[in-house]
Amino acid sequence: MTALPSSSSASTSSLSLSAIALAAMIALAGCAVGPRYEQPATAASAGWKEQKAAEGWLPAAPADALDRGEWWKLFGDATLDDLAGRVQVSNQNIAAAVANYTQAQALVRGERAALFPSVSLDGSGKRSGTVGGSSTSSPSNSFSASLGASWTPDVWGRLREAVSSAQANAQASEADLAAARLSAIGDLATNYFSLREADAEIVLLDETIQGYQRAFEITSNRYAAGIAAQTDVLQAQTQLVNAKADLVGLQRTRATYEHAIAALIGVAPADFNLPAAKWTPTVPGVPLGVPSTLLQRRPDIAAAERSVAAANAQIGIARAAYFPNISLTASVGSSNVSRVKDLFSSSNTLWGLGLSVAQVVFDAGAIAANVDSAKAGYESSVARYRQTVLTAFQAVEDQLTASATLAQQEGLRREASAAADKTEQQLLNRYRAGQVSYTDVVTAQAAALSARRTLVQLQVNRQTTAIALIQAMGGGWQAGWMEGAAQAQPVASPTTRQ
Repeated sequence: MTALPSSSSASTSSLSLSAIALAAMIALAGCAVGPRYEQPATAASAGWKEQKAAEGWLPAAPADALDRGEWWKLFGDATLDDLAGRVQVSNQNIAAAVANYTQAQALVRGERAALFPSVSLDGSGKRSGTVGGSSTSSPSNSFSASLGASWTPDVWGRLREAVSSAQANAQASEADLAAARLSAIGDLATNYFSLREADAEIVLLDETIQGYQRAFEITSNRYAAGIAAQTDVLQAQTQLVNAKADLVGLQRTRATYEHAIAALIGVAPADFNLPAAKWTPTVPGVPLGVPSTLLQRRPDIAAAERSVAAANAQIGIARAAYFPNISLTASVGSSNVSRVKDLFSSSNTLWGLGLSVAQVVFDAGAIAANVDSAKAGYESSVARYRQTVLTAFQAVEDQLTASATLAQQEGLRREASAAADKTEQQLLNRYRAGQVSYTDVVTAQAAALSARRTLVQLQVNRQTTAIALIQAMGGGWQAGWMEGAAQAQPVASPTTRQ
């Protein structure tokens, strides 16, 4: 404890000097040494190159379902809607991202707390005495208490830069959470529609197997009547058994998708069952804005940009080490009093004020190396941000091309399937009339089954491509801290498909 001054004038002088020092520290607190952050420029065009290839995209109202974030509802499947809700609650990857975001927010509060003074309270009490011989004395009490405060003024902006860095990292964690949710629901939707496509193929193969069974019976009867060769029976049998083997393989594939869905919703596969249901291969119109909107809607781009902001703040933190570290301390209390009530007596009060300044004189270039390292980290984060943007643009263009191509292929595949079905039926009728060999029938049946399965697979590919396009567009996600940037960006009207 600091001893009491000998006079009131000395006390007043010390207080005045301390007040002047404190005022000076506060006045200097605006001298931040970190560079001002500006969002890095990225390559962007006025429109999508492959949008022209996707015929039927027309302007739509801005209040599209994708803007509300629940993009999976565009497919109009109640079961998918229910599963998507379960994913957001029970998926463990999302749970981990939520925990990371909560941790990042706590770090922000911790960094912000360093801007304010810390206050501590200390107290102690002791009762002592001696026993035995001539030194026996009566017990005595001794109490002490003190209230201390310390503050490191943010003269050079180091603490504010630390807060800014922590805030940017927290915002990046928020974007990572959105990315985890988008990825999990995207995987769910892809697996779900793949399972439904497997159901449709299973139904198709069941019907085909029934037809092959009838064809096998016909050839067996013709062979028994002596009007067909045994090779016809063997070929029909081969077709039938191969179709049954394909059916078993499809059932295995369906089970795999069902297990994947169970893991995504946080359930053990043994405790989850998704019954077969009718599948409607709906391909929704996906809202498509200008490329600038992608920067606002993709969480991975937002996370990369926030990482740039955090790296920029680290430069200011490193530069602040060039300047003195200033600390203020103050304490008030009482010591060595025999009664508790005397702790609060002004005659026993001790007080103290302190000012300390620490400056690195020589460090062999360590601070400069830290600054250079921070600058290099910033440049690296800028490059990653720009690459993330370019990769996002590529993903959208790829999915636009795929959407347009698959839409054109579906019409052609449907026409081919109808022609193959007609060919199969005609050749089967001609075989019954003895006009063609059974080899022709087998070839037609194989072609017809392949055409049917190809059409079904193409339909699910159109759905999964729509999902991939939605993910490439960011799924309609946008954080609250991005609203200011979003208002500053020109946003074109989204488009939808007729």
